Amino acid sequence: MQVLSTPPPRGGLVVIQPSRQRHCAGCRRGPLPMLVVEDGAPRCLGCADLGHLVFLPRGDTALTRRAREESPLSVVVVRFNRRRGRYERQGVLVEEAGLVRAEARCLADVEARRRRRVRDARRRAAQDARFAEAFAAEILRLFPGCPQDRAAAIAAHASVRGSGRVGRSAAGRALSEGAVVSAVAASVRHLDTSYDGLLMSGVPRREARRRIAAGVEAVLGGWGWEAGIGAAGR
Repeated sequence: MQVLSTPPPRGGLVVIQPSRQRHCAGCRRGPLPMLVVEDGAPRCLGCADLGHLVFLPRGDTALTRRAREESPLSVVVVRFNRRRGRYERQGVLVEEAGLVRAEARCLADVEARRRRRVRDARRRAAQDARFAEAFAAEILRLFPGCPQDRAAAIAAHASVRGSGRVGRSAAGRALSEGAVVSAVAASVRHLDTSYDGLLMSGVPRREARRRIAAGVEAVLGGWGWEAGIGAAGR
């Protein structure tokens, strides 16, 4: 009779994945991929009345938990780690019907999460659209001469979720005048002046802004903005 050199962990029924070749002390079959220790001797799963169970490897916590809930009989599978000097969990043995039910529950959860993500994405898109419309309306209120399509483009750019742009700041979400003016001035700076070209040619940012400040003021003034034009260009 073969005796295991290392005792299995205690506490409940445990199946071991042996690190060395073992043969069943009952039916003599082997080598055994898994075994149960009875009276210090290895037994195959068939001799231990566990041959009807299926192995579920570790890794999917939700599936493992549900498989154990759905299976009247479940057994922890361990393997001895010689480097660490301890047994470590490898998975569980469960009844096949229980595993099928557990998989169905998990698939239902996956589908439910997918539907929830779709709903959340639609809700966020609707919120973003309403916010962009409100931002554009505020642009047109402050800059009545700004073309409507340009106001819409500025609002859409400034309010992209997760962009870190002024429209997503606390002031931007509150539609504060300063945030709206900053968004419009930034658009004018990049699209209606030589600012980007100056940066590409190596002009420092502060100097580039100084050079195009008058151009920004001219565009904003043409759109009807009168208060604090100088601050908008810097």
